[in-house]
Amino acid sequence: MLKKLLLFALFPIAVHAQDYKKVHQKAIFVDSHNDILTACIEKNVSMDQNLKGKTQSDLARFKEAGVDVQIFSVWCDGNMQNPYQFANREMDTLDAVISRNPDKIVLTRNYVDLKKALKQHKLAAMFGVEGGHMIESDLTKLEKLYERGTRYMTLTWNNSNPWATSAMDETLKKDSLSKAHKGLTDFGKEVIKRMNNLGMMVDLSHVGEQTFWDAINTTTKPVIVSHSNAYTLCPAFRNLKDEQIKAVAKNGGVIDLNFYSGFVDSSFKNKEIKFVLGHAKELDSLKKMGMVSEYALSVLAEKYHDEVQSSRPPLSALLAHLDYIVKLAGVDHVGIGSDFDGITSSPKELDDVTNYELITKALIEKGYSKKDIYKILGGNILRVLKANEN
Repeated sequence: MLKKLLLFALFPIAVHAQDYKKVHQKAIFVDSHNDILTACIEKNVSMDQNLKGKTQSDLARFKEAGVDVQIFSVWCDGNMQNPYQFANREMDTLDAVISRNPDKIVLTRNYVDLKKALKQHKLAAMFGVEGGHMIESDLTKLEKLYERGTRYMTLTWNNSNPWATSAMDETLKKDSLSKAHKGLTDFGKEVIKRMNNLGMMVDLSHVGEQTFWDAINTTTKPVIVSHSNAYTLCPAFRNLKDEQIKAVAKNGGVIDLNFYSGFVDSSFKNKEIKFVLGHAKELDSLKKMGMVSEYALSVLAEKYHDEVQSSRPPLSALLAHLDYIVKLAGVDHVGIGSDFDGITSSPKELDDVTNYELITKALIEKGYSKKDIYKILGGNILRVLKANEN
C-alpha cells in the first residue's frame, strides 16, 4: 500500500515535468542575443565543434535546447580599428559554419525564410550588429550589413559613436557630455530612418536615456531592446527605467531579458569586483596575450567555477524582471535575449543554452498560460520582426 501511495504522489510530478517539456518543444524559441561568434574567435574554436566546458553554446546544444531562431551578435570593442571589417569577419565565421552544416542551420533574411527553416527543422540564423560604431558613420556600410543578414543593430555599445551616446557614457561622463551633443545627432536620426526603410530592427540596449528617447520619437517601426532588464529591480545603467519600459510597449516593441547576473541582481556587482581584484594578475596576463577583457574574464570564470558559482543569483531573480515588465507593459512586450557567451555569470540554473526549458517550467509554475508562454519564448520578437519588414 505504501508503494502505491508513493507512486500516486509522484505521478502528478512526472506529468507536470512532461508537460513543460512539451510546451517548450511546441514553442518557437527565439533568443535575440548570443555572442558565440566573438567567443569562437577569442577562444580559437568553431561553433560546430563540441564546445561543452569551453562556451555556453554550440550548434549541437542549440538543437538540444530547442532553439528555433538565433540572432547572433556581431560585436567588437569600441576602440577597435576598422570595426566594419571585423563585423564582416564575424559574419564570415557563421557563413563557414552554415556551409559545413546546411542540414542543420540556415541564414534567414525574412519571416518567410524563417518559417521555411522551421519546417525543415533547421536553426534559423540572423545577425544582430551590437554597436553602431561598426557602420563607421556610413549608411552604405549599414546597407551592406543588412544585405549580409543583419536584422537589427544596437545603436551603441558601451562606447558612444559620433552620432549616438551610450548608456555608459551618459551615466559616467555626464559632465563632459553636457558640453557636447547628447542623444542622436541629425545623422543618427537618418540612421534610424534608413533602418526603418530597410526593415532592420532598431535595438535600444546599451543606449543612453537621451538616445533612447530620440530614437523612440524618430522610429516609425517597433523597436527591440535585445538584452536588458528592469532598472527598478536592479539599478544598472544598462537596464530600463519604468517610463522607458512603458514607451517600448506603446511603440509596440519588445524587451528581451538579459541573463547577466550584474543586470539581474544588484548585489552581484560588489562580488564581481572582489573576484576581479583577487585574480588581477591572471586577468592582466590574458589581456596582454591579446584577449579582450570580457573574454579574459570568462576564461577566469571557467577556471574558478566554484568561486563564481556562489555569487550567482537564482533563476527566480531573473523571472522577477519578467514579471515586473509584464505587469508594467503587458505580456506582449517581453522575450529572451540571453547574452550567453558574452557574459561571465548567469543565474544558477542557467549554465548554458540547454537550460532554457527551465524557464518554460518556471513560467508554467507561475501560472502563465501556454499562449502567453509562446509569446514570451519567441512570438513577441517574431511579431516585431514581421512589423519591421517592408
